[in-house]
Amino acid sequence: MQDIIDKAAVLIEALPYIQEFRDEIVVIKFGGSAMEDAELTANTMRDIVFLECIGMKPVVVHGGGKAISAKLKEMNIPSHFVNGLRFTCDNTIGVVDNVLHNEVNANLLKGISEAGGKGHMVSGKSILKAEKMYTDCKDTGKTLDIGYVGSISSVDTQEIINSIKANIVPVIPPLGVDDDGQTYNINADIAACKIAEALKARKLVFLSDVPGIMRDPSDESTVISTVTIDGTNDLIKEGVISGGMIPKVKSAISALKAGTNKVHMIDGRLNHSLLLEIFTDSGVGTEITK
Repeated sequence: MQDIIDKAAVLIEALPYIQEFRDEIVVIKFGGSAMEDAELTANTMRDIVFLECIGMKPVVVHGGGKAISAKLKEMNIPSHFVNGLRFTCDNTIGVVDNVLHNEVNANLLKGISEAGGKGHMVSGKSILKAEKMYTDCKDTGKTLDIGYVGSISSVDTQEIINSIKANIVPVIPPLGVDDDGQTYNINADIAACKIAEALKARKLVFLSDVPGIMRDPSDESTVISTVTIDGTNDLIKEGVISGGMIPKVKSAISALKAGTNKVHMIDGRLNHSLLLEIFTDSGVGTEITK
């Protein structure tokens, strides 16, 4: 009997959050090694279907770097990174396009369907206007050409909103096109931030393979539960936030300043971490607020 009572207590704890976030848009970036585990992926898609069923409006933006690397290796196409960005040549961009759309996205849609929900691919190529981007050599400061890697200049939200209104979960691969129709590979973290910014999402959640912002990157017990925009700037100066986490956090801050209420960084390897972060008092990751 106590087990049954405990289950009821969990529902009661979630009630005020369900009431608060009903009809609100939450952008969820799903990536990292969590995507490589079939059971974790299925559970995450089930959690996303749960969000939609209780009245929230989830929008999924996904990565797929490991699947892309595996396919490139299979095809004997060299793969390398510059400052954390995949060098994307003529051959590579075709593989990126194919894997993200026809493998990764299709698998996530299958998971949503198997959980009893409805999902729809909204191709980044139809909603993200891209511009070619460059990066600088850390040693010389020289500008480096990294191929078909793009930044986002604008987001057309209409197709996303149409899906939301139809109670369908939009699932978006991070690709964009320029004015000439050229396809560009776009960092999924930045794509999620720009989409959240354009939608003025209530929440932006990063589901990856780290538990949040850690004061000591080697010690997961040092996760910082809550930090403000000013606090993140201090952490960057202190070197606590470094490397690839810096552009992610800076993009998240831009989304916050544009109207997103909160950004959450949580560990997608933990079963139901999405629900635990949103619907419990304690949460499980890092929450960035204004």
